Amino acid sequence: MSQPALTVIRHGETEWSRSGQHTSRTELDLTAEGEAQARRLGAALAGIRFDLIFCSPRLRARRTAELAGLVPVTLDSDLTEWDYGELEGLSTPEIQKRYPNWTIWDGPWPGGETAAQVAARADRVIGRVVEAGRARVAIVGHGHMSRALAARWVGAEIGVGRWLHLDTATWSELGWDRGMRVVRHWNLPVGA
Repeated sequence: MSQPALTVIRHGETEWSRSGQHTSRTELDLTAEGEAQARRLGAALAGIRFDLIFCSPRLRARRTAELAGLVPVTLDSDLTEWDYGELEGLSTPEIQKRYPNWTIWDGPWPGGETAAQVAARADRVIGRVVEAGRARVAIVGHGHMSRALAARWVGAEIGVGRWLHLDTATWSELGWDRGMRVVRHWNLPVGA
């Protein structure tokens, strides 16, 4: 079985990531700061040669990959952000007015994806990464989906992602230790 190192990259800042609004299907470009973050990310990762790069098809992820010099990419729709359904564009406090104690990890998800559906997508991505037989793979994606992916990487329930905070334009590394999948580094900043 292939034991790739998997670098997980979250896209740079958008208007909605800055304001705390949940963004899945809405196409937003990076802010000027998000573009600067993506360039710094490229500089921070410049010494790493990736054998394969998967990227969410959303504009914010593609633009981050481009500005960071992470090309060519293979677009993968399984890397899109958790579909928030009717909660799209709302912040957690706004959602909790309707659904007290709501979290993305526990729901509800009116008109959106369930945790089980997101876990299935994460598992498919992991399968493609391992089956590719490459030593070093990167993915460029989104906050909640990347946290879900990390939880599934180590064989945990998707809800473990709640404890894996992830800032914009950060990178993390998932890998192996003695044949077991592990989290090596998480939420590494790229400087100011």
